[in-house]
Amino acid sequence: MFVDRARIYVKSGDGGDGVARFRREKYVPAGGPAGGDGGRGGSIYFVVDEGLSTLMDFRYRRKFVAPSGKAGQSKNMAGKDGEDLEIRVPPGTLVKDADTGEVLLDLTVPNSRVLVLPGGRGGRGNTHFTTPTRQAPSFAERGEPGRELWLKLELKLLADVGLVGYPNVGKSTLLSVVSAARPKVANYPFTTLIPNLGVVSLEPGHAFVIADIPGLIEGAHAGVGLGIDFLRHIERTRLIIHLVDAAGVDGRDPVDDYRKINQELRLYSEDLAACPQILVANKVDLPEAQDNLERLKKLAEAENREFYAISAATSQGTAALMRRCDQLVRELKKSDPPAEHVQQLILPKEERSPVDEFTIVRDNEDYVVEGAGLDRLLRRLDLENPDAIAYLQNLFEKIGLYKRLVDMGVPEGATVRVGELEFEYME
Repeated sequence: MFVDRARIYVKSGDGGDGVARFRREKYVPAGGPAGGDGGRGGSIYFVVDEGLSTLMDFRYRRKFVAPSGKAGQSKNMAGKDGEDLEIRVPPGTLVKDADTGEVLLDLTVPNSRVLVLPGGRGGRGNTHFTTPTRQAPSFAERGEPGRELWLKLELKLLADVGLVGYPNVGKSTLLSVVSAARPKVANYPFTTLIPNLGVVSLEPGHAFVIADIPGLIEGAHAGVGLGIDFLRHIERTRLIIHLVDAAGVDGRDPVDDYRKINQELRLYSEDLAACPQILVANKVDLPEAQDNLERLKKLAEAENREFYAISAATSQGTAALMRRCDQLVRELKKSDPPAEHVQQLILPKEERSPVDEFTIVRDNEDYVVEGAGLDRLLRRLDLENPDAIAYLQNLFEKIGLYKRLVDMGVPEGATVRVGELEFEYME
């Protein structure tokens, strides 16, 4: 089954908690703190797997959660890091934010491994909180929670050549003749319901991929027919073969068909419309085709396009067409951007604001201290622990929080809120 869209939930692992432990060795009656740090949570990675061609696996699994880090141990032993989780996708996968539609990743480079969500940092053990005046801290940090996202995956096939044209013009037949692909072929419209890929190999060491794109009719860009589902699959092609039925078997005018399909390409994407294109007249073995060949040649000349006349059913002219496609693909590949520039990463960065960067705002009668660094620290401390509260009091003094309150003229007895911590201000 060909699946080219999926919606998944990803979450990196939580960091393990740091622990409060003390040395309990023989002949060390008053051992100092020895609590180890928590392990880092597992990170989420996307891996581009050349062996995959659809997003079918995501029909059965939509939730990906990396393991959490383990808690620290005594004797300053750190907890084990959570294992990283790899999500394998086919080349050509777009990763979007499911809520905003923003493109986060464009995964085109085979075998690349891209970080999506880093695991949460492990909490620090009580060893980190010793001072000359606090030599036996009884508190530690909680691990940092992992990050989560709902993502939308969209597959855009990576093909060198895209076959476009109205239904029943012979695209699938041509693909079956020039490659080992065996798409369904029948004499009725919309026989092809999914994109089909084939590899054309003309000589050892030289091959190119050709894609049969179904469903293009007038109005495809707006959702008519199947085109809106598959137009994106030709966005990455280097070259377009525009196939028309020169014999007009279904009663259509091939010149009119050509113009209407190109209009659909323009309405969908100007870049797609500007892609190099070869006009190919098919079914020239039929007597009815002779009346249209001259018209199609003139059309190609007027639009400065190369023109080929073939019969996919009898293989007439197909070899010459494929040789020319091979030549053009090789030339176009020379202008490809370097692989490292094809992939873009626009994921949000982790916030790492220092604790001494904060503001104080008035909220009715209360005073609210706002700072990403402070908020992060308070979320990781046990605010029920007296030692942790004492640590915060010293920290507030050190970063100038109390002085800032004095300078603002905060009255005694006013309520001050810092994250989830709330206290009564006393001079």
